[in-house]
Amino acid sequence: MTTLPQSETFERSAPADPPPLEPFVSLRGHALNRGLAALRAHWPEYLCEAALLGGFMVSACVFAIVLFHPHSPAARAIESPLLRRALMGLAMGLTAIALIYSPLGQRSGAHMNPAVTLAFWRLGKVRGIDAIFYVIAQFIGGVAGVLLVRGLLPGPVAAAEVRYVATLPGPHGAVAAWAGEFGIALLLMLIVLIASNHRALTRATGLLAGLLVMLYITFESPISGMSMNPARTFGSAFWAGVWTHWWIYFTAPPLAMLTGAQVYVGLRGPRAVHCAKLYHVNGHRCIFRCEFDRLTASAAPAE
Repeated sequence: MTTLPQSETFERSAPADPPPLEPFVSLRGHALNRGLAALRAHWPEYLCEAALLGGFMVSACVFAIVLFHPHSPAARAIESPLLRRALMGLAMGLTAIALIYSPLGQRSGAHMNPAVTLAFWRLGKVRGIDAIFYVIAQFIGGVAGVLLVRGLLPGPVAAAEVRYVATLPGPHGAVAAWAGEFGIALLLMLIVLIASNHRALTRATGLLAGLLVMLYITFESPISGMSMNPARTFGSAFWAGVWTHWWIYFTAPPLAMLTGAQVYVGLRGPRAVHCAKLYHVNGHRCIFRCEFDRLTASAAPAE
């Protein structure tokens, strides 16, 4: 029997050299370059998203102090919990409407919510890199908005009755809260998609969204705390240190809005989604995969 030389035996049995790192380094460099390019090109929209949710959180904290803090004259004058929630809902619904139709909202599309951005990304209207920066901006805005009120009104916003407007499950428990969050987020996404992609309703998308916010705070908030928004919940919990059942608000809204997007596409088809802006009839640029002109230029009668 012929034996191989020792050197040849070693060469055949030795493990292969590891693959070179150049492709991985190149891939990482490409992703970094794409991120920097998107940041340079679209930073105004990212900043708008941060400012919008920050403004929403400032409004939520201030109106919660006015309506729920025990030393507030309004809170002492209004004994009915339902009336307080209705006034809170009216205030926040009007806040949402004002932000959506503001110059900032017209510029960025006024998502103000990672779940909304994720749904529009799934629908192919938002590029992945823009979706990442939108979500980061929304979380930063939520934290910054509560921080601003904390700096100006540290005692009132930290009071037990306000507690940084933290979102917590109601007395029916976590399962009911999760179901509540899922239901309200699903309906909101469906209404937004139906209205924003309907020629006769597109201008009213923000009004309908604000109306739902008002109704949800009035009637649903005792069940789940009414968040619909992971970044909104995070902004409060970050300063309050209250992370009770945080998973409800990080899972139910995104899953619900993705479901709503899938239902809408299943009923109307993927071409029925024209853009990712809640209010598109304005002079600001659009950074999305936009086909809104196809909606407005269509000669077909509104459905």
